[in-house]
Amino acid sequence: MDLRLGDVITLKKTHPCGSLRWTVTRVGMDIKLKCLGCSREIMTPRSKIEKRIKAIERGGHAAEP
Repeated sequence: MDLRLGDVITLKKTHPCGSLRWTVTRVGMDIKLKCLGCSREIMTPRSKIEKRIKAIERGGHAAEP
């Protein structure tokens, strides 16, 4: 899956703050995400995130996950 810095992704499960949307702040073997609801940052393995992605937004339009 092609994730880039600045992509906004929508995950299948909600964060405890209620938000589904995250922005990608680091890409590599691990992916660092920042919650758009509460600004919390998490870092998880790429394989875990790729299973949970529902949609990816790039430059104002959605891309296939």
